[in-house]
Amino acid sequence: MTDNGNLKEQEIDRVIEMAWEDCTPFEAIEHQFGLTEKEVIALMRNEMKASSFRMWRARVQGRKTKHTALQASDKFKSSLQREISGNKISKR
Repeated sequence: MTDNGNLKEQEIDRVIEMAWEDCTPFEAIEHQFGLTEKEVIALMRNEMKASSFRMWRARVQGRKTKHTALQASDKFKSSLQREISGNKISKR
């Protein structure tokens, strides 16, 4: 398990942002930050208010777009992004 303490505040904010996005699968977060789905859930639980966490958890639980295996395509990115390289998103 990756230690969330190794993430900078900006990286934690980005993980939370990606977790809230419907189109970003947990696998993309793992690819960029090395956090498994369980670790993302734990990070969200620690960083959010309890009511916000429950609302987020209810939204993503079983959602096809949050799990690459359940998606029709295996894209990690939106149609507006060109390429994701590590933690850097190339400009349009």
